[in-house]
Amino acid sequence: MSSKKTIDKEVTFEDAGVLNRPIISKTDLKGIITYVNTPFCKLAGYSKDELIGKPHNIIRHPDMPKAAFKELWETIEKNEKWRGFVKNLRKDGKYYWVEAFIEPVFDENGNKVGYISARRPVSKEDRKRYEEIYKEMKRKESE
Repeated sequence: MSSKKTIDKEVTFEDAGVLNRPIISKTDLKGIITYVNTPFCKLAGYSKDELIGKPHNIIRHPDMPKAAFKELWETIEKNEKWRGFVKNLRKDGKYYWVEAFIEPVFDENGNKVGYISARRPVSKEDRKRYEEIYKEMKRKESE
């Protein structure tokens, strides 16, 4: 979990100037970032150099329950696609919500070499629903 200060202020895709732009990242099999596109950097508030080679959880918001990521990893490690809603932490401490689509990447020999994720904005309804779901999951984790 990140130790940087969190600020209770949302940054939207529109705020970051990335509305209707694909938000893409790639990682190796351990979740280390190997590629990010410019819209990803704008939304997360980091430069490419600050992200490449770092664990993808550099943008994990402390409000996110561990169980959500456990399920994500269990799914993609079985070579299945995962879709979910994630609250991420920007470099400046603000947050942003994404609907993420993650799937394995294979080389020409069929060997899994990493993962790719594409993200899009979350509807207000989904954000509200998942804020409540994750709050309850976090409460259970702390019991």
